[in-house]
Amino acid sequence: MRLSSSSFKHLGAIPAEFAFGKPGGDEPIALSDNRNPHLAWDGVPEAAKSLVLMCVDPDVPTVPDTVNKPDREVPADQPRGHFTHWVMVGLAARAGEIAAGSCSEGVTPRGKKDPPGPAGTRQGLNDYTGWFEGDADMGGDYFGYDGPCPPFNDALEHRYFFRLFALDTDALSLPEKFTGGDVLSAIQGHVLDEATLMGTYSLKR
Repeated sequence: MRLSSSSFKHLGAIPAEFAFGKPGGDEPIALSDNRNPHLAWDGVPEAAKSLVLMCVDPDVPTVPDTVNKPDREVPADQPRGHFTHWVMVGLAARAGEIAAGSCSEGVTPRGKKDPPGPAGTRQGLNDYTGWFEGDADMGGDYFGYDGPCPPFNDALEHRYFFRLFALDTDALSLPEKFTGGDVLSAIQGHVLDEATLMGTYSLKR
């Protein structure tokens, strides 16, 4: 099974139009176009009944007090965690592709409540839900795709892994507000094949 994109090359830089944040003018970060990238796949196993799509950044700093501080840098050797940017289930095995901008176009304060997507799919919460918790202007449930916005002072260039799983089932037991972790647990024992596409993004000047 293969996963590709016309929006960026595997191991290449993700353009800012597919990010949540971009370098600002007077400020280090400005809101970006936040479009989902184009994705295409082939070689899906004949036995597959549905697909799951995820996008995860495994390079997220784990010490919040160091993030986005103009007077210091997040060191490259700081322990890192995972941040889910997108999780979708119920994708038809023969769908073939998702068009750029078809599931996300622009930043929605407090999150997209019913993000567009291919027929029959469900999209879960991404981790901006937790990041913006308690923020009066941005706090809310962030469903669907919201793109990269790594700290502008991070020494590391962040990696974004788009993962496509072919499943032997089209029925996953998930809560209404499911997360990437919920999906990874639910698909255990059901994965027939997996494909990965990785792009990079940085806001460090």
